[in-house]
Amino acid sequence: MEMNGVVSEYLRKCVEMKRNSLCMEEKESNETADETKVSHIENAYSTILMELGEDVNRDGLLRTPLRAAKAMQFFTRGYKETTQDVLNDAIFDENHEEMVIVKDIDLFSLCEHHLVPFFGKAHIAYLPNKKVVGLSKIARIVEVYSRRLQVQERLTKQIASAIVEALEPTGVAVVIEAVHMCMVMRGVQKINANTVTSVMLGAFHDDPETRKEFLDLTL
Repeated sequence: MEMNGVVSEYLRKCVEMKRNSLCMEEKESNETADETKVSHIENAYSTILMELGEDVNRDGLLRTPLRAAKAMQFFTRGYKETTQDVLNDAIFDENHEEMVIVKDIDLFSLCEHHLVPFFGKAHIAYLPNKKVVGLSKIARIVEVYSRRLQVQERLTKQIASAIVEALEPTGVAVVIEAVHMCMVMRGVQKINANTVTSVMLGAFHDDPETRKEFLDLTL
């Protein structure tokens, strides 16, 4: 019996060591892939700067392509995340059916048409159906979808759909107010233009009083 226990413990440690080794290999593989991607993006930025007439070898620009490549990866890191990743078992059974609102969530994204920023705030509400989520996770869901190349209309829908899928609430409302630099820095150059998009699902769509309550409390 004692020998069986020793063997079992030995096998357990072998399995654990193999698992750790596989995890390490996967991590190293991912890091190598990321470094390769950064290198490709860096080269692309060097080409862009040269085509603009810049000297990429002057002091001020020596590391700019690399910095820009890393910045772009940060700006679009939402491609590597999913709603399931960020919720991380933060959904709880709770006998609560009244409106939950998280407002003034800062968001930053990149317009997919010009690769310039748009930024603003998101206001989100849901009506729980016996399930609630950690409040910070609402902001994390916004991050997952805003840190991608986006248009504001799609971003609003994606956030609402993600909350519906995760919580199965009786209603979800999402309003985004944002300033688009493609309208401020180029094109019509209207610095005071604000874009507002909304998605109302479930009770927020069907019940005018519920919708009005949300809008009164957020806008």
